Amino acid sequence: MKKIFLASAFALLVLVGCNKDKDILNSLNDYNLSQQNSGYHFGDKIEIPQDVLDYAEAITISFGDKESTDLNIDPKFFTLGENDVTFNIKTKGGEVLQQDATINVFAKAKAVPLSYEVVNQYPHSADNFTEGFEVHDNTVYESIGLEGKSKLMKYTLGTTKPLQEVAQPTNIFSEGITLFGNKIYQLTYKTKKGFIYDSNMKLEKEFEYPNIIGEGWGMTNDGKNLIVSDGTKNIYFLNPENPSEVVRYISVASDKEGYDQINELEYHNGFIYSNVWHKPIILKINPANGEVTGIIDLTNIVKQSSGGGEDVLNGIAFKGDNMLVTGKNWSRIYEISIK
Repeated sequence: MKKIFLASAFALLVLVGCNKDKDILNSLNDYNLSQQNSGYHFGDKIEIPQDVLDYAEAITISFGDKESTDLNIDPKFFTLGENDVTFNIKTKGGEVLQQDATINVFAKAKAVPLSYEVVNQYPHSADNFTEGFEVHDNTVYESIGLEGKSKLMKYTLGTTKPLQEVAQPTNIFSEGITLFGNKIYQLTYKTKKGFIYDSNMKLEKEFEYPNIIGEGWGMTNDGKNLIVSDGTKNIYFLNPENPSEVVRYISVASDKEGYDQINELEYHNGFIYSNVWHKPIILKINPANGEVTGIIDLTNIVKQSSGGGEDVLNGIAFKGDNMLVTGKNWSRIYEISIK
């Protein structure tokens, strides 16, 4: 009888302990969910519910291959936007409990809505599934996507007749381009490689993407580095002499929202401009830290040219200080003056 009583008491203690562990993890999860909309800023301290602190001997946070006991939002460990982490809670009883969480980090500076005026329109071939778009000295350089249809072409702004075009192999899905010095760099979608052409659009060589970059999306340059996107929240700066080398990267967020699916890129007057796939907006991004400083809402333009499918906004270039925008299979290029 005594043995049965002791076994029952032990089972009760285990049950109470398990329920307490579950309550602690639920408390931490509920708190994390409540914080996702308001988010954090760099320098903020992660607030942990008091019942979790009372139950814990130590708390660490794991993210990727890094782990920290510091509960501050440190840019050495966190990036703007979503950060998938794991809380490791060592209880006073010696157990280690783990709770996955998402910590949103937002920019401190407010993103300003930028108004615009359409000042001109030019024809654009509706056959062009536009992935990369550059304008230099009134010449348009365009990268056309889709397997079996991919090509690099150039034509004079105001016409649609190609001055020159280079077809890619049928297995290639062409993506973003940029003119850097006297070279033309071009990305591909899923083949993990890019092309480098001379000024006459003759292929000079290919390069492999760094492992950190999953896919090729948008491309531009700041005169020092190639700048590319891969459909995530990240923008990467690559060494133009060795495009397989990542110099650094930034993640993109405004004061209210983290952005992923960063797409077509253009660098102008110290800022990166990017559209977000399937959204009628262009972000003005600080290249130093990824903070969105301005947002251009192009809903009215998109409604004129898109049927709501894959014919999305996907072309950004500059003509002087005016922006040129177009999209996949659009029949027009719009010149806008940003106010």
